[in-house]
Amino acid sequence: MRPRSDRSRKAARSRAAVYASLMPSFHFMRAACAALAVALPAAADAQESFSVYIRGVAAGAEQIGVARTAEGWTISGSGRLAASVDLVTRRLQIRYDAEWKPIDLTIDATMRAQPLSLRTTVSGTTATSHVVNAGQVADKVDAIAADAVLLPSPFWAPFAALAQRTRDAASGAMIPAYIPGQASFNIRIGESSPEQIQTVSGLVVARRTAITLAIPNAPLDGEIWSDATGRLLRLTIPGQGLDVVREDIAAVSSRRVTISRANDEQVKIGGSGFTLVGTLSRPERVGGRLPAVVLVGGSGPQDRDELVSGVPILGQLAGAIANAGFAVLRYDKRGIGQSGGRTESASLADFAEDVRAAVKMLSDRKDIDPKRIAVMGHSEGGAIALLAASKEKRIAAVALLEAHGTSGAELILSQQKRALDRMTLSPEEKQAKIDLQKRVNEAVITGKGLDQLPPEIRRQADNVEFQSLLSNDPARVMPDVKQPLLIVQGSLDTQVEPYNADRLEALARKRKNSPPVEVVRVAGVNHLLVPAKTGEAEEYASLKDKNISSDVVQPIIAWLQKTLVPAK
Repeated sequence: MRPRSDRSRKAARSRAAVYASLMPSFHFMRAACAALAVALPAAADAQESFSVYIRGVAAGAEQIGVARTAEGWTISGSGRLAASVDLVTRRLQIRYDAEWKPIDLTIDATMRAQPLSLRTTVSGTTATSHVVNAGQVADKVDAIAADAVLLPSPFWAPFAALAQRTRDAASGAMIPAYIPGQASFNIRIGESSPEQIQTVSGLVVARRTAITLAIPNAPLDGEIWSDATGRLLRLTIPGQGLDVVREDIAAVSSRRVTISRANDEQVKIGGSGFTLVGTLSRPERVGGRLPAVVLVGGSGPQDRDELVSGVPILGQLAGAIANAGFAVLRYDKRGIGQSGGRTESASLADFAEDVRAAVKMLSDRKDIDPKRIAVMGHSEGGAIALLAASKEKRIAAVALLEAHGTSGAELILSQQKRALDRMTLSPEEKQAKIDLQKRVNEAVITGKGLDQLPPEIRRQADNVEFQSLLSNDPARVMPDVKQPLLIVQGSLDTQVEPYNADRLEALARKRKNSPPVEVVRVAGVNHLLVPAKTGEAEEYASLKDKNISSDVVQPIIAWLQKTLVPAK
């Protein structure tokens, strides 16, 4: 869950500069300086490590903690920002009473090796501040709200208090804030939504709340995440490119859980020197050994849910199939999420070996019927499923959802031609791009002529997964697939167009001994298996219905029920 800024650097600089004007004595230094989280020196078990990112780049590491006593609350800690900022906080402490009315604030720090200290005491609605910054002394008295949150800048641990305050705040509520020695403003609370993050140590249930720092003439939008007890998990201010994230949440091994079931089990799959991690979903009522389905995601860095434009494709399939009485396994691709291994050196054949490892893991479980295990691949996952089935006898059946029936090279060329048809280019320009794609395909497949391609094209083609996709051809694999086959195709799929299902069906019916083949064509469904209007990829994000069509799910379940029948 590494942070990413979704606003331009220009916007970040302009908004941060306005925020900086409110805090000249603290050298706010635009967004690059605005990121220090800190930690609790009290009870050791309450300390939590945080990572600070500025525009996606690690900029510091801190500790943040919150202590509650009979007298009230204490936010305190220490930390350091990167050398370019050179801000070291030795001690930060803010005290509030039991009703979150501020009492006092103490900061001892250095910036660029110069001493920086702040003392603020609050009595009712009067805040008195004493600042020492690089030898310059200033005193200030301000009128503030009696329940203001103290947010000295550029220090971000104080937002732990805001996390507690937003825990029960309704959308539209205003929380007063005060930058000690500087200015007051309000924080507007927006909508909240539940989130789940799977970490190595367990599942974290979070509340994600939109906030607006209503600084006059320059409001800053952000998000604050907290756990069930109100403890800070994450602070994000895109306009400053800032992300302060608890270390376990920020770890590459953590993942947002977009969909889950009450009885989901996290499982580990032994691989070739590494471990894959996935989720096994089962029906609520379990009796005897279950038939099982392994779900295989498409191209790119897909985790176990295969989340695309808000649609958790594999996650939704797993829930629906599990409800029908099957155990369903989905896993993070190697090198993604919580799975080990490396993606940059993995081919389709390597991913197929991961599928075989998943099938073996299931067949060794006492709650799974080893003779009733199917593999179901979506998009490129279909090609991977076929490769695995051609070598693995423990796979009893194969389902291909929106999978290509042509060679990978033909698929890429078809996708490019479709994209070019939607561009306002001259026929000559379009043909030049098609000719270049053909050169790329030929060079990658044969290994000849790569040095004659433009450098940027060579870099893009230097991907093992892509290279193996170009060489992949179902016509060469299908004769070795002996299992019953299901082919599902949406009529509005513009990434893998409907004629691919016809090709797959023709290849499947030519197999020796004629294993069963069933084809399901679903009207009005796109590549993500959801209802669509045009099916174009540009439409994905705007689709209101993010649920896989029942016209897709029901035939799949019916096919599984009649194909994975118990042995007599």
